[in-house]
Amino acid sequence: MSDLFSGSLRDILKVSASSEPVPGGGSVSAITAAFSAAMSAMVANLTIGKKRYKDVEPQVTALRDRALCLMSRFEELVDEDMAQFKRFIEHYKLPASTPEEQARKEYLIQESLKGATETPLEIARTCMSVLEIVQEIAPIGSKMAISDAGVAAYLAEASLKAALLNVDINLQQIKDAKFVEKAKAEKEGLIEQAERISRESLAVITSRLVS
Repeated sequence: MSDLFSGSLRDILKVSASSEPVPGGGSVSAITAAFSAAMSAMVANLTIGKKRYKDVEPQVTALRDRALCLMSRFEELVDEDMAQFKRFIEHYKLPASTPEEQARKEYLIQESLKGATETPLEIARTCMSVLEIVQEIAPIGSKMAISDAGVAAYLAEASLKAALLNVDINLQQIKDAKFVEKAKAEKEGLIEQAERISRESLAVITSRLVS
């Protein structure tokens, strides 16, 4: 793990606003996604132990534990995203004075671009897991915290879409047509599924807010 999460939230905001190349958009997307998992866990924790929700407590406890695991996974993905970008920069700076050096540099750049594409895709997949938790907890979580489930849904969907912008920019430079086609198809599928789950979850949350 990097030292990023060892600092204060103010420190994270400061370095994100600086001219430092990392954390960039993918890493920040994972950070905001971690908050969506945190909100999901909070809704669960505010439901667990309440007599009114005793019948669903085992289900909610399992959802809480999944959300906490996803929080940790997002922290790992922040590190992965920053490492992938640093690897790309290292390869981009390699010498290319000879045909052999040029070929090696091009190969390594292409490989690092694929890695830098896979990480935001994994961030998006993990955001989808948060959305699935929200969908499950929306009808059974404590009404006192149900608006926080809505926050989790909005943050997870936005984080997913934000992370996938990094896929778009990397795919423009990748020459492997099959890789590009597969990544584009997965990206579009993730967005479509996220929008559907978020919409359905928010409909349930809204109905419980006014009932």
